[in-house]
Amino acid sequence: MSTRTLTYREALREGLSEEIERDENVVIIGEEVAQYNGAYKVTEGMWQKYGDKRIIDAPISEAGFIGMGIGASMLGLRPVMELMFFSFAYVAWDQMINNASAMRYMSGGKIHCPIVIRGPANGGTNVGATHSHTPENSIANVPGLKVVCPATAYDAKGLIKSAIRDNDPVYFMENTLLYGESWTVPEEDYLVPLGSADIKRPGKDLSIIAHGRCVIMALKAAELLAAEHDIDAEVVDLRSIRPLDEETILASVEKTNRALVVEENKPFCGVGAQISHLIQSKAFDFLDAPVKRLSAIDAPAIYSDPLEKIQIPNVDRMLKAALSVG
Repeated sequence: MSTRTLTYREALREGLSEEIERDENVVIIGEEVAQYNGAYKVTEGMWQKYGDKRIIDAPISEAGFIGMGIGASMLGLRPVMELMFFSFAYVAWDQMINNASAMRYMSGGKIHCPIVIRGPANGGTNVGATHSHTPENSIANVPGLKVVCPATAYDAKGLIKSAIRDNDPVYFMENTLLYGESWTVPEEDYLVPLGSADIKRPGKDLSIIAHGRCVIMALKAAELLAAEHDIDAEVVDLRSIRPLDEETILASVEKTNRALVVEENKPFCGVGAQISHLIQSKAFDFLDAPVKRLSAIDAPAIYSDPLEKIQIPNVDRMLKAALSVG
């Protein structure tokens, strides 16, 4: 298989472009996605290539254009809606959480809602508390919704293509700090299935379970654990929050007998709490120590750059957490 190097941003753009060309029902709608090339340049050049009917600028009214996209998806389109920040999703919470999630169920399976809502969901960029939410736990709480958090360019491309083809609403959460990072991506067409975790680094002493940018931090921490402490950590990238690949998580813990769950989410009712419960309830007899959780410090996102770097999980905090596992 031939490969090339793409940034996370380029991989997303390529996946979006391939799906637009494959399916005439795919459209991209969002603030500044057309002439301005996207707030984070993910859609750069796409308006010039595909025109006004496929790449559509929306007004600054998330409740309006997200609701429009949900309605359009019910009538046969496959809209990809870009949010400038996932923090703005709360303006459209009724449409995203209440309407999109329940449509197939309430119609007895007759009406589908194949919409993708994507954009940055992360802290670490010093944009303050109202622009730094990571709501994957809140959205994943709702039956009927799917949540995806890719960590690499390879996964971002494969998952965006799968998300667009899925018949359920998929909330696709990216990290702005990853957009410029590069990875190897196949030249051939491929998909990454929703609900499939990935072992990013095999190991035998400790399972570090993470998603999004925390996977990249976990890989760095795992290398230091090996070099400085002779601890062979396995890094499990969830990729999907819902559906969740329970089998891969449990198999890893059964092999290593220890688990550290890392997330940028706040700790209360977080993704880590769900995974900890999963491990305790289905792999308890394999544990040699209690499950350890590491999350963002439980406070609104801090504007100060040095303080925010401490608030969200970083390599140093992961090392200390890993070494504290019994």
